[in-house]
Amino acid sequence: MDGNSFARCGRGHVHWGRYGAAGLLLYAEGHVLLQQRALWCNGGGTWGMFGGGRHSHEDAVTAALRETEEECSLDTSVVRIEGTVLEDHEGWGFTSVIGSTPKIVDVRGVSMETRAARWFPVPEVSDLRLFEPFGRAWPRVRELMTHVVLVVDAANVMGSRPDGWWRDRIGAAGRLRDSLAALDGLAIDPFDRCFPEIVLVVEGAAAPLTATPGVGVVAAPGSGDDMIVALVAAEPGVTHVVVTADRELRGRCEAVGATVHGPRWLTGQFLDDADDQSA
Repeated sequence: MDGNSFARCGRGHVHWGRYGAAGLLLYAEGHVLLQQRALWCNGGGTWGMFGGGRHSHEDAVTAALRETEEECSLDTSVVRIEGTVLEDHEGWGFTSVIGSTPKIVDVRGVSMETRAARWFPVPEVSDLRLFEPFGRAWPRVRELMTHVVLVVDAANVMGSRPDGWWRDRIGAAGRLRDSLAALDGLAIDPFDRCFPEIVLVVEGAAAPLTATPGVGVVAAPGSGDDMIVALVAAEPGVTHVVVTADRELRGRCEAVGATVHGPRWLTGQFLDDADDQSA
């Protein structure tokens, strides 16, 4: 509980949370879950996200989920974390953790800090009496309520890595799959850190490859390019990011609404993540 104190940021403001703070913005079925702050709290009676100060041993996601469980009845095990964004105050920061559930679940307040917990349709949030910091952040964070699917063209990415893939395609595909599974999020707009659903599309000799926790594997019965386009087109309400260097495939994916990055964008994040974990 070493985070339960005030801190002053580089801008001269005083904030709650010695090591920064974090909150959970949860959405489902076009609604967002908000907390009405108790009348005795700073900003009493206003609406905002569940959250509070981080402790020294916590990352932002852990802190946001813990604070939410302390303040309401939500079972956070049902939450899928979509991504995070940081509001930097020069030496102190608040991290908004964006999460989703497949459907609206019943939630009630359980702490003295919570006057009420309620789901609101997203268009109605701006009309509420909002907690001032949340009100400033709302125009940005409302755009983050999206599920991201990362679709990786295995053959193309393997071809960009001189690791012997031409001798052992399924082995190379397995190494790529395992590298993806080890990632602790990626830098994907509009998030600072995104935790996407990852799909690896394989074909030919790599087709027998199986999924692993965190990475789904789709074996294309024919053209891997056709399978990737079909996957993107099948989910028009989802944010798709495709990884390939194939120019024709890039154009086809962009035509059905996907963002496309080359293999170096992805493999560079493998290296960045490895550096973060060794630090």
